[in-house]
Amino acid sequence: MKYHQLGKAGVKISELSLGAWVTYGGQVGEDVARECMQAAYEAGANFFDNAEAYAEGNAEIVMGNILKKMSWPRESYIVSTKIFWGGKGPNDRGLSYKHVVEGVNKALKRLQLDYVDLAFCHRPDPNTPIEETI
Repeated sequence: MKYHQLGKAGVKISELSLGAWVTYGGQVGEDVARECMQAAYEAGANFFDNAEAYAEGNAEIVMGNILKKMSWPRESYIVSTKIFWGGKGPNDRGLSYKHVVEGVNKALKRLQLDYVDLAFCHRPDPNTPIEETI
């Protein structure tokens, strides 16, 4: 497996990743998901992608259960989540500071992790402009 530095953070990330999309916790169960994640990990993939919206949060639950059972060293893999569609309440969607913080905190509980390595904006939010700071 080839690895590349991710931006200026210095993190080495595999060229290939495995994403849960809406299949984990929706179309496939934990056994199939575990086989996929184990095969990817054993092939050198160190990046596992997810999102709060995938299978209404169930994809993160499935991935979290698998990560816990596999007992891989936490420093050996990278987990990302994406934030935008978190629920139906007025502050459960979008990229407001409130929703980003709460969305990541909920993802951490579902994933059973202390931290995620990457948190992405799942799409632009016209109500929350993003400004670059230096």
